[in-house]
Amino acid sequence: MKNIHHKNKNKNKHDPVLLEAVLKYLGPKPDESYLDVTAGYGGHAKVIMERTLKPSLVTLVDRDSNAITYLNEQFAGLDIEIIQEDYLSKSKELLKNGNKYNIIFADIGVSSPHLNEASRGFSFKSDGPLDMRMDQTQELMASEIVNHYKEDKLAKLIKDYGEERRARKIAGTIVRNRPIHGTEELAQIIKSISPGYSKVHPATQTFQAIRIAVNNELEQLRQALPVWVDLLEPGGRLGVISFHSLEDRIVKQFFKELSVNKYDSTLELITKRPIIADREEIVINPRSRSAKLRVVAKINKKGRE
Repeated sequence: MKNIHHKNKNKNKHDPVLLEAVLKYLGPKPDESYLDVTAGYGGHAKVIMERTLKPSLVTLVDRDSNAITYLNEQFAGLDIEIIQEDYLSKSKELLKNGNKYNIIFADIGVSSPHLNEASRGFSFKSDGPLDMRMDQTQELMASEIVNHYKEDKLAKLIKDYGEERRARKIAGTIVRNRPIHGTEELAQIIKSISPGYSKVHPATQTFQAIRIAVNNELEQLRQALPVWVDLLEPGGRLGVISFHSLEDRIVKQFFKELSVNKYDSTLELITKRPIIADREEIVINPRSRSAKLRVVAKINKKGRE
């Protein structure tokens, strides 16, 4: 198990963020069970499994069919359970079936392959369809939101999920320019009302908002966190990496509520503050710039782990 080789290394390249910190704070040990609810292209999973040494105790989940195909190729021949499903539905099913894990890990949000493949429609850096679905079998696409949502609903979505102060102006401009056919066209429409901007493209927050809405990301996270805690063995560790303040706020508040210093506390904070990437990692992997890792342990009956 020490040598889990990844084939086709350049295909769908995705550098796992905060990898050393994940290993340090989750502390995987031989024979521990491991659930990765956002396994993606296996970057974190590969290294954690090299420490746990028990493929039969590993469950990898992802809602993206491309990621699942890749995982099946990379870990072919190993007794690993690999499942295509959204993490909330699968986590509930695992809990109902009585499963328990020593380690649960979630790397929330969009992956590099999503952004790099124009056909998925996640990025405005190259033209693609208004899609943005992580699960390509679902019906709701970005095109429905962009071209059919009422202006008030669209403005609220951009404000709430994108934290965009110009949400109403952007929504109005989108509505006036319908129908919109692709990501580049949408980005240019948003840019047209912000001709002078510095480093951050003016469409960034709107694209984030639409993606979150398409994939129901925040509600999935809110509902999944307590399920993950229930899936933990006593002493088990839960780690979550988030990439923007909306996600991190949900994780931070949930962990805080269950780890307050009282007799019925469920969790112990392993990371008192979020762990962020150092300068060296950011240079190598710019995506890590916004990553924040929070880790908790489930308190056992004998006390804190």
